[in-house]
Amino acid sequence: MSRIGSAGRTAWVLILTALLLAVVVVFSAGIGQVHVSPAEVLGSLAHHWHLNIGPLPSDPQGENALWVSRFPRIVMGLLVGAALGAGGCLLQGMLSNPLAEPGIIGVSSGAAVGACLALVIGGTGVNGWALAGSAALFGLFTTFAVYVLSMREGGASIVMIVLTGIAVNAFAMGIISYLTTVSDTATREQIVFWQLGSLAGGISWTQVQVVAPLVVAGIAGSAVLVNKLDLLALGEIQAASLGVNVEVVRRQVIVLVAILTAAAVAFTGIVMFVGLVVPHVMRLLVGPRHRVLLPASVLGGALCIAAADLGARTLTNGELPLGMLTSLIGGPIFFVLLRRTARTGW
Repeated sequence: MSRIGSAGRTAWVLILTALLLAVVVVFSAGIGQVHVSPAEVLGSLAHHWHLNIGPLPSDPQGENALWVSRFPRIVMGLLVGAALGAGGCLLQGMLSNPLAEPGIIGVSSGAAVGACLALVIGGTGVNGWALAGSAALFGLFTTFAVYVLSMREGGASIVMIVLTGIAVNAFAMGIISYLTTVSDTATREQIVFWQLGSLAGGISWTQVQVVAPLVVAGIAGSAVLVNKLDLLALGEIQAASLGVNVEVVRRQVIVLVAILTAAAVAFTGIVMFVGLVVPHVMRLLVGPRHRVLLPASVLGGALCIAAADLGARTLTNGELPLGMLTSLIGGPIFFVLLRRTARTGW
């Protein structure tokens, strides 16, 4: 009976999260200089899929605003949130630590180094694709470096991965500080703005088409590992006795987290706390089984970014950096989760 109740609660959490996500997306699409009502947003979506349902935007500029600027931005936000949520879920499962997040393996700091280097070399007029490519490549390279440096006989232990990640992140922060110091004022401001994260950089469908396959492939690869992550939760020795190649699973998780996080930060910059807080909160709501926790984290991450981006656009007359908003909200939540973990453990 308890299993039925737990399954019902899990289903309701997933359904309510998906419904809330849909509501946020529709309202977010309608807000801007050209107002589009929720009914018109839904009507535009329906007509785009060749369904003659609902009204089209009454303002002639509304349709153009939806499909040229707002929908690409919203979809990119959903992809970023889903990637960070999935990456956090994977890393917390691999490290058996609910307070782990993707940045611990160096991908975020490496991406920041790549972006800063591109800005210093190319200046404020650097091509957006060069900036994104440099960030993604350096993020992947830094993750590879963390894994190689943490290797020892028999493979890379969890402790060595974490400690090496801390050391590499500190080294990367030193490089970023140096690059910030030697850059001019305009470049320095852009470096700081990139590290705060934002979806305001003119996101296009072309950029979405680059990020989407990486995120979808990363989440699909993550789904293959859910059962092995559940076994890892029993302990490395127990998982190995049940046929899990622990070292291979670690490598797979690190590669997937690196791809997901690199894709997430490439065009938007670093967005903090989503990969940390969302999987932890969803674990409290749906339980620790990764078969359910992974899709819940994907939906929760997408909802978190969609809601934060809506807030970033509407809370002030200007536009707040997305990463700043998630940090302001995620910081106190992290403290509460830290206190709870200190009292109750996992």
